[in-house]
Amino acid sequence: MPEKKTRHAAAKDKKEGKSASTQAGEYVHEEIEHVREGKHGARSAKQAIAIGLSKARRAGVKAPVGKSASAATKKKAAQDEAASHHQHKPAAKRSKATSNALKKEGHQAASKKALSAHAKKSAAKRGASSRSAAAKKAARTKGVTGRSTAAKKAAKTRAKKS
Repeated sequence: MPEKKTRHAAAKDKKEGKSASTQAGEYVHEEIEHVREGKHGARSAKQAIAIGLSKARRAGVKAPVGKSASAATKKKAAQDEAASHHQHKPAAKRSKATSNALKKEGHQAASKKALSAHAKKSAAKRGASSRSAAAKKAARTKGVTGRSTAAKKAAKTRAKKS
C-alpha cells in the first residue's frame, strides 16, 4: 500500500499537469526508499522500479508501457490498470508470501551505483536523437533560473576537466 505522502505528491503532480511518468516517479522513489531503509529488498534496480510502477498503475496513474516491453510486462500493466478500477484487499497469503520473498533479497539494488548503472544502461538503449530531444525538452521546461544554474554548473565541470 502506497504511503499517504506519496499519494498526495502524485495527486499534486497530476493537478499541476505533469506527465504520467512524473506522477509514477513518486511511487518509484517511495519503493527505492523502502529498499534503502530495509523495509524489504530487491533483486535489481529494475525490479525496484517495476514494483514502484506497478503500485502507481494500481493507484490510478496512467503510466504507459514501453514500446519494447515484453508481452508479460504488457499483461501485468493491463492487470494493474484493471486493478485500479476496483480496489480490494489482496489475498493475505499471497501478500505475505511476496513480502517474505522480498525480505530475503538484498538492499544493494537501491544503491546510487546500481541506479546509476541502470540509468546508463537504459539511456544506451535509446538512440542519440531520442536522448538529444529529451535533453532539449528538459532545458525548455527548466525555466530561466534553472538554465542559468545548469550553465554555471556545466562551465565549472568543463573548467575542472581541462
